[in-house]
Amino acid sequence: MSRTGSQQRTLVGILGLLRPHWTDPNFPGRLDKLLSGDRRLGSRDRRFYRELAYTAVRYLPWVDPLLDTEPSEAVRRIAWLASDVAGMDEFRADMSAGLPPCPAGAAQRAALLGCDAALLTPDWMRGECPSIGEAPLRDILLSRAPLWLRLQTDDPAPVFREFTAKGLPWKQSGLLKDAVEMPAGTDVSRTAAYLDGKVEVQDIGSQRVLHEVSLKPGGHWLDACAGAGGKALQLALLLGAEGRVVARDSRKAALDELSLRAARAGIGRRISVGGTSDPRDGFDGVLVDAPCSGSGTWRRSPHLKWSISPQGVRDAASLQLRLLRENAPRVRAGGLLVFATCSLFTSENAALVDAFLKEAGPFTAEVRGTSLLPQDHDGDGFFVASFRRTDQS
Repeated sequence: MSRTGSQQRTLVGILGLLRPHWTDPNFPGRLDKLLSGDRRLGSRDRRFYRELAYTAVRYLPWVDPLLDTEPSEAVRRIAWLASDVAGMDEFRADMSAGLPPCPAGAAQRAALLGCDAALLTPDWMRGECPSIGEAPLRDILLSRAPLWLRLQTDDPAPVFREFTAKGLPWKQSGLLKDAVEMPAGTDVSRTAAYLDGKVEVQDIGSQRVLHEVSLKPGGHWLDACAGAGGKALQLALLLGAEGRVVARDSRKAALDELSLRAARAGIGRRISVGGTSDPRDGFDGVLVDAPCSGSGTWRRSPHLKWSISPQGVRDAASLQLRLLRENAPRVRAGGLLVFATCSLFTSENAALVDAFLKEAGPFTAEVRGTSLLPQDHDGDGFFVASFRRTDQS
């Protein structure tokens, strides 16, 4: 059997094991466990099959029905649609012989395969985001996102010299000077720049959130839903040496990771990880980067498109409003409350802002709501709003 024939058989086997779990929110964990548990697969093989599996998930309605009846056609489509990783060119050329080069848009791809592009977006989602089923938003959400880094140094020249010397392609963003783009799948974890805390992995959409609001150096802020702390680290740097950040989250493992990242960046003293004490007069600012549907992150997590439901969006919006209610009193008079999600859905964004403002008391909207769309910066989608506390107490 040829090499590509063996790869085809392996892929069909992997997809067969994954099929019962397409809509599992922990699909990435299942996939990683499946690939790492196969002793035949080296690191390069795992990257190869991971890309093919994620392509299948991105185009699930075009692929899944064929796995029972025409698995070779399912593989043909996956190979043609997949992004470039090591070994993909040979596999694509063999598996998709007879097809022209894959065009950029979903509509053109659908026409060549005889598929329906409308199936790639569940109908109910158009009510939450009317543009989600059309180009350019639909097309970029079907693509693999690049790796984005955030510079954590005032002198990036040594960072760029190291990347160039190691043959790692890089490009600074034209939107944010501290954002650096690298090809998807690039491993920077062994570079001196990363180990010395001079760069941190953070999507450009996430980086843009704090640049959309008014930050004054030296403030005392709370990151109420910090997770592993990408925005907490960025916030601490934007506030400067006199600024302080309290980072809280319900997940201890995430906070442990934040502690390591803060120490690596040399700003551990600026961030109180897990601190429970509020300033007597309140925080200068509170960031509520709320849990959400994750619809802005489908480029990295395509399984979420099939696992989320209308009820799941409603549940997320209820949690987001509760988090705003709980954290609003922690903002001092004159301070700022910032709300962010990585969602594209109205219920979690503009409608949530409207609901909060109806009961906000001493808060007025400073940034009513800005959608940071993936096609505008080649990253994840985000939403951000900010509210100024206007009372004098």
